[in-house]
Amino acid sequence: MSASPAGRPTIGYYVHHHGRGHLHRAGAVARALARRHGCTVTGLSSFPRPAEWSGDWAGGWVQLDRDDDPRPALPADHGDVTAGGRLHWVPRDHAGLLRRTTQLSTWLAEARPAAVVVDVSVEVSLLVRLHGVPVVGVVLPGERTDAPHRLALDIADALVGCWPDEATAAMLPGLPDDVRARVHGVGGLSRHPVGDVPPPGRRTVLYLGGAGGHDLGDAELDARLAAAQEQTPTWTWEVADARRWRPDTRTLLHGADVVVTHTGQNAVAEVAAARRPAVLVPQRRPHDEQAATARVLATGGWPAVVEPTLPADRWAERLERCAALDATTWARWCDGGAADRFADVVAGVAGVADSAGAGSVLERSAS
Repeated sequence: MSASPAGRPTIGYYVHHHGRGHLHRAGAVARALARRHGCTVTGLSSFPRPAEWSGDWAGGWVQLDRDDDPRPALPADHGDVTAGGRLHWVPRDHAGLLRRTTQLSTWLAEARPAAVVVDVSVEVSLLVRLHGVPVVGVVLPGERTDAPHRLALDIADALVGCWPDEATAAMLPGLPDDVRARVHGVGGLSRHPVGDVPPPGRRTVLYLGGAGGHDLGDAELDARLAAAQEQTPTWTWEVADARRWRPDTRTLLHGADVVVTHTGQNAVAEVAAARRPAVLVPQRRPHDEQAATARVLATGGWPAVVEPTLPADRWAERLERCAALDATTWARWCDGGAADRFADVVAGVAGVADSAGAGSVLERSAS
């Protein structure tokens, strides 16, 4: 096991640059690794180093070149970008890809990490493993049965899903039982602490959009939100999305009686942590990621009303029905301990001295 100059075990954490959810998750897990296992965590990402990546737990940040900027012309300029269907994106003769893999290899050789968390990339998982470094792969919901995903799942030393363990089979349809059995369902992982259920009667709605965009165009989305507000004159609406972002999302969540949002992992986790009932509208994402989550949340007694698209009518009845749901049942999805359980899995793979049950977590999942 390798260590930082201060004698602390070094962990790498690869953060995918699409959206902000991967970044929020990385910070929460890195802090838990430092607190529970004395690790120092280095971020690896095309994102610039975020201001919040600082403190004793932060072991630096390697900003990687992009391999899709500018996106090369296909297929003439760069040939088979999937390497015969075995990978997702490896364009030939792309300067950004060459620099990116060199940056990762250089850091792996110099830092000699005890393990690397990959959230998410098939190519990075494979590169790390080819350097002889253990990999903890983050698994996203949806159809992950294609050859590149199967390769990343099979080579990982451990797999983590940020949902309750009971939901793993439904979150990953089509995968063999032996693969799903290797997934540690650590629960919904929110950057915000678990809150209290609010007293009823404030009649406030929060529409919370995501950085990944909405299926509806801006004009249609605005028209439907305006119609919803017209239909619910006794409710007060707040809107926070990519065009009207509010940095105080935790305050907004705790001030809402009902949240209207998508079924991205971090949105659901933050709603669950705030213990707010929700109207959930899945958005189109690769591999049906949000659709899989929506199917799980439409059953099982969760405090959510799941709709196939953002409705244009019947909002008064919908909000009343949603507000009457028992939001305490979100505790099954998010109990505030997911980051610690995630960190324990990583520590077990890294061989960190077990001061907080990391070994027992791996043993329990394998049993």
